Amino acid sequence: MAKCFSFMSFQDKLYRFSFGYSGLKSSVTDLGDGTVIHCWIPKMTKPRKPNLLLIHGIGANAMWQFNEFIGPLTNRFNLYVPQLLFFGDSYTTRPERSEVFQAQCIMRAMESYGVNKMMIVGLSYGGFVGYSMAAQFPSAVDRLVIAASGICLEEKDMEDGMFKVSSVEEAITILLPQTPAKMRELLKLTFYQPPKIPNCLLNDFINVMCTEYHQERKELIEALHKDRKLADLPKIHQPTFIIWGEKDKVFPIELGHRLKRHLGENIAEMVIIKNAGHAINVEGSKEMFKHMKRFLYQSLSSTHP
Repeated sequence: MAKCFSFMSFQDKLYRFSFGYSGLKSSVTDLGDGTVIHCWIPKMTKPRKPNLLLIHGIGANAMWQFNEFIGPLTNRFNLYVPQLLFFGDSYTTRPERSEVFQAQCIMRAMESYGVNKMMIVGLSYGGFVGYSMAAQFPSAVDRLVIAASGICLEEKDMEDGMFKVSSVEEAITILLPQTPAKMRELLKLTFYQPPKIPNCLLNDFINVMCTEYHQERKELIEALHKDRKLADLPKIHQPTFIIWGEKDKVFPIELGHRLKRHLGENIAEMVIIKNAGHAINVEGSKEMFKHMKRFLYQSLSSTHP
């Protein structure tokens, strides 16, 4: 029997074409320790351009989360868009699941491309990884954009009722949906105005995006939360721009204010996008890009006309 047409697989192919059309190519780097990193890198790097790294969240792969931004950004930056471990073709046979390990792997991949200085945009889970890169490799990271990323959460916040879910286990069933019903819960949790999508497309999305590496992604979420304390979070000193959706229910906006207080007024700036939930890259994409551009371009005016 012929295989059914998959709209999501077709969309994935369109995104691949879009990334290629924007001047990026797919690259797979074997780090030599059982770890492989897949990254979209420039087809041709230009020394006069600064380097920019976009780090995606858990909801889908990098192409789905950043496609709207890559065209304009490739005009001004050597753009790198990695797939985190257990997304796309990135994986490891090692047992580590922390954002610290993710950050180390991405940094090793960047070094293999000859990139030793960069700016970073981290979305949701990608913000945890980007922040860790800035903390571990301060000389390599110039400035950082943190978008809807609860870096300052503490394990006790769950018990204190900060989140819409009451346990990590409940969060995992929603963040890694395996049924259309859970997928609808995810849409309600991440969007201020959830899109109405038929079950057939929800099933298609689950089959294409949510079945591979399910156990490993579950372990990523568990590692993010376990024993987390604000007192253990290192302070970074790079200029940091925090972007948050006003109606974020995954990481409530208080976590954005907490991060700004943690870093201090001289380091961090924060903007809030109205009428947007956690998925600010979708609901508030134009405003998010406007703020990103202003912050990132500040460092270009004198040295990169």
